[in-house]
Amino acid sequence: MTLFFITFAVMGLAILGMAIGVLAGRKPIGGSCGGMDKLGLECDAGCTRPCPKRAARLQAEDQS
Repeated sequence: MTLFFITFAVMGLAILGMAIGVLAGRKPIGGSCGGMDKLGLECDAGCTRPCPKRAARLQAEDQS
């Protein structure tokens, strides 16, 4: 039973730490190796046509 309480406390502290990080507005963890751009994929999920928000952003990028 002691192991259960220790595990519960550790998990609770981890969740509390993540919540404090969100509330503090810290920058999310970012990759250092290029991420999905290095793979050359047009869409992260493998979709064939972009959602309206992405299509508008791509169109705005093409115009500039």
